[in-house]
Amino acid sequence: MPGRPYVLAETTWKTVKETPYEVAILPWGATEAHNYHLPYATDVIQLDYIAAEAAGLAWESGAKVVAMPTIPFGVQTGQLEVRLDINLYPSTQQLILNDVADSLVRQGVPKLVVLNGHGGNGFRQMVRELLAKHDLFVCCVDWFEVLDLGGYFEGGGDHANEMETSMMQHIAPGLVLPLSEAGDGAVRPFKMKALREGWAWTQRSWLKATYDTGTGDPSKSTPEKGKRYLDDLTKELSSFFVELAEADVNDLYETDPQRAGRTKW
Repeated sequence: MPGRPYVLAETTWKTVKETPYEVAILPWGATEAHNYHLPYATDVIQLDYIAAEAAGLAWESGAKVVAMPTIPFGVQTGQLEVRLDINLYPSTQQLILNDVADSLVRQGVPKLVVLNGHGGNGFRQMVRELLAKHDLFVCCVDWFEVLDLGGYFEGGGDHANEMETSMMQHIAPGLVLPLSEAGDGAVRPFKMKALREGWAWTQRSWLKATYDTGTGDPSKSTPEKGKRYLDDLTKELSSFFVELAEADVNDLYETDPQRAGRTKW
């Protein structure tokens, strides 16, 4: 069976050389512990699925997009003591991202989306630098910020929680242990008020802040919740990919007087 032309890892040179790809999608994950019940590759497995599904929907709409292989390592500076959590420093990520951008510019792919799937990664400042250096449109998306999670899940948290567990139960159920084996995802809050409330920030020291490496109770997770969320998420992302593929990146701002208005902050 031939590979999907919008998934680079499955695609041949025969297809690539004949396809005028407009948007390259770079999924960027992490390799880290996810409570007791989810695999270390959770972020990577989720990104592989999300990127391919969203790219496929965009392709069906005529957009020439391609999902590149997921980068499996992310920023783990708060988890350096967690065994086999593999860290890339942000400065290393910047170097990798610059080289990817340089390749795309040389090969005539005009737009890059960094699709982030790990809370410890942060690409906005890197995008600023890339835009100043390369003749390439670059933007970044945190997939977990696309939809209001309250419409899909009851529990909170941000790591190995109800959301991630439900997604993995749908995507890769054979890699998810029974929920009876999961920790409850409880966390130890900061003592300082400003850090607790979030208007002052420092990274969490994971083994001090968590009991089981998870943050958020996974006990109400179901594959049905995961499928519903993933269906809506990939549709929303695909709409963006289609719009970006069609966009003139030199004409991104509204000028129609009926729609433009004046936005104030």
